[in-house]
Amino acid sequence: MLETDYPHLTVAAVCEKEGKFLFVREQSETGLVINQPAGHVEPNESILDAVVRETYEETGWKVRPESFLGLSQYKAPANGVSYVRLSFVVSAQKYHPEVELDDGIEEALWLSYEEASKMRVRSPLVVHSLRLYQQNVRYPLTLLHHQIQ
Repeated sequence: MLETDYPHLTVAAVCEKEGKFLFVREQSETGLVINQPAGHVEPNESILDAVVRETYEETGWKVRPESFLGLSQYKAPANGVSYVRLSFVVSAQKYHPEVELDDGIEEALWLSYEEASKMRVRSPLVVHSLRLYQQNVRYPLTLLHHQIQ
């Protein structure tokens, strides 16, 4: 089976603090872009654990999931891969400046909505998540069920 034959499950964090949003500047197939802290869910990892881990590894921020923003699907034209992205509203808890950021991450940065909207984004999912957030879309985390036995 080819990598493009099935959707990749990813998570993303929308984190606002004092009117600014947490982003990463990262290398992509097309050059430097901004993105929310985001990444793949690892085997045997809960979705909520994945969003906390990815945010920490990419930014050095420990976060707490507050609500579910939604599920989006996107097929990347650069590689033909289909992504299913679960986006979460998270709150910043504590910054750890000593954390070595993931490969490909140039820096973590806080940007206003206006600043971010003028920058090159990794995919339309970045702007879509911000719009949902600004429209006050929020679903309870109880919508998600983890590790059902």
